[in-house]
Amino acid sequence: MISIMGLLPSLRESGQTLAEACGLIKNFNGTRALNGLSLSVAKGEVVGLLGPNGSGKTTAIHIFLGLLEADAGSVTVLGSSPLTERSRIAPRINFSSAYVQLPSNLKVIENLRLFARLYSVPAAGRKIDEILSLFEMGALTERVTGALSSGERTRLNLCKALLNDPILLLMDEPTASLDPEIAHSVRKILMKIHRERGIGMLYTSHNMKEVEEICDRILLIDHGSVVAEGTCAELLASHQCRDMEEVFLKVVGSARRVR
Repeated sequence: MISIMGLLPSLRESGQTLAEACGLIKNFNGTRALNGLSLSVAKGEVVGLLGPNGSGKTTAIHIFLGLLEADAGSVTVLGSSPLTERSRIAPRINFSSAYVQLPSNLKVIENLRLFARLYSVPAAGRKIDEILSLFEMGALTERVTGALSSGERTRLNLCKALLNDPILLLMDEPTASLDPEIAHSVRKILMKIHRERGIGMLYTSHNMKEVEEICDRILLIDHGSVVAEGTCAELLASHQCRDMEEVFLKVVGSARRVR
């Protein structure tokens, strides 16, 4: 596997907030998806956003992307509104999800060339080759995307997410469709990028071991509200648990019993 040095620009300016949400409220047909959610992601920080299905994780990411508008509260990405200044923000961030697929009728290489043009990637051919090699996808360039396995499609989505050298990655269960060996390899790649270039990540996952391994700070949410927050060590200590799976069950279960 090749080195990613040079793949992303240096971004070690400490302390800069890349994304911030304050008191987000979002309703869908009378159901409250977000209920006063506040969170932030700083440059060089990996923030885990954990919660059961329907807790508001994906809704929060879609608001950061400017795909949804909150009913109340405020959100900024790179200091600007993702709703009114998407054209300024979009070239500097990216998104990956195991549940969002690229055009299925295009070949792998066609998809990457298409998105490289959309992102105005300089030296696009070289960048595409580097990223395909990084995720061990080089042999699949002529395959039609719709014919890929779920794991291959997930890796292709990750390739797309790195094309524009983002300084902020929003990742919605990016390893959900990968077998354990490939998921481990992808985590190593993401953490290598994080260490070398200091990009920020907002990371949702149901894999508690993955969260323990890569997240600097963790927010547990339920029914659209934060019910616990801290580093992995802080959460384990404060809830007297052995691992994050135990914390998750204890905190979310407690929050639901209160309701």
